[in-house]
Amino acid sequence: MRARAGVRVKGAGLAAGVAAGLLVSGAVQAASYEFVPAPQADLNRVYRVDKATGEVISCQYGLQENTIGTTLCFGPGEGAGPQAPSEYSLVASRHLREAGVFRVNQRTGAMSICYVLDDAVVCTPQGNAGSVGPAPAGKP
Repeated sequence: MRARAGVRVKGAGLAAGVAAGLLVSGAVQAASYEFVPAPQADLNRVYRVDKATGEVISCQYGLQENTIGTTLCFGPGEGAGPQAPSEYSLVASRHLREAGVFRVNQRTGAMSICYVLDDAVVCTPQGNAGSVGPAPAGKP
């Protein structure tokens, strides 16, 4: 009988360990996004970045007649999709009229500006001090 009780305790301990491992892996997955509100004072928009891929989306509250409202989300458009694997974060400026945010590559220091254009989030090409950017536009 004691042997069987010992087996049960070991089995229960193993099951608890597996369950704890699943909880930890779930917490790791849940921590894979970062959220930042747009700095614009009269805009209820929040941006989300996937910390591993750099993909950016945005959501905001929208009015809808005869309801409590709706959540409007804008998926990734040009430049806002997955980037090279790295560690990404979002930074909002303190400019009260700015609707976009900076996507920052924590490993390289490269940055891009992301904002909603039409029905999607778009981001400028990543730039870094000393990097070659696009050629400046000529005078008309």
